Amino acid sequence: MRKLPRVVAHRGASAVEPEHTLAAYRRAIEFGADGLECDVRLTADGHLVCVHDRTIERTSNGQGVLSTMSLAQLESYDWGSWKRPWADLDENAGPTGADGRRVLTLETLLATVRDAGRPIELAIETKHPTRYAGRVERRLVEALDRFGWARPRPGTESPVRVMSFSWLSLRRMRTAAPGLRTVLLMDRIPLRFRDGSLPAGVSYAGPSLEIVTTQPDYVDKAQKHGHQVHVWTVNTENDVRHCRDLGVDAVISDRPDLALQVLAEDV
Repeated sequence: MRKLPRVVAHRGASAVEPEHTLAAYRRAIEFGADGLECDVRLTADGHLVCVHDRTIERTSNGQGVLSTMSLAQLESYDWGSWKRPWADLDENAGPTGADGRRVLTLETLLATVRDAGRPIELAIETKHPTRYAGRVERRLVEALDRFGWARPRPGTESPVRVMSFSWLSLRRMRTAAPGLRTVLLMDRIPLRFRDGSLPAGVSYAGPSLEIVTTQPDYVDKAQKHGHQVHVWTVNTENDVRHCRDLGVDAVISDRPDLALQVLAEDV
């Protein structure tokens, strides 16, 4: 039997909990996800926080550009009520405490992975362009160093991989922490990489679901070049089955519980 893809929770179990909150990641771990995915952005005072957008309006009750704000400012906002505005009135509606409403620092997420009680992968996406450019990667390496995950010892592997649509970001990571795995995210395949190859030093391919749907042969091409294929964002039963049948190595999903249930059909 072909090996089943690993299931990575996209921004946590973000279909059922507010994305990028500690509650979303804890729920994904409870579901049995093999890995977690997060985006990181740098605050004005140098903290990495797990937020996707450049501005904070969509996922908090604040306004403004994240990179101009301090961590203390971000912590003053509610990051969960947009998902379930009536949660306070329904004890079964979801998280009402800090885990579901407080901005999440990367440091807290790293500690959550460390303390999970079982091996958990963590895929960290650096968001670009940003006013801070290479400072993002420097801060990321510093954070991973505090957990011993930036420079794994010979014969060991860090649970962390770094993803980006920016090849420059991945190149910075390769220079600063050459032992870390990197993933080139793609919403289209550059012409020179359509044979399945990747830029020097990039470990894995990260194509969109649309790519592997319209160009299913890409998976085999990339794997023949020795690259794993991690597909985003895979949220329906049919799409999980499609990725399984193609033999992808990981699916990144807002619904890790659904993906795990579908893949369990093959066990």
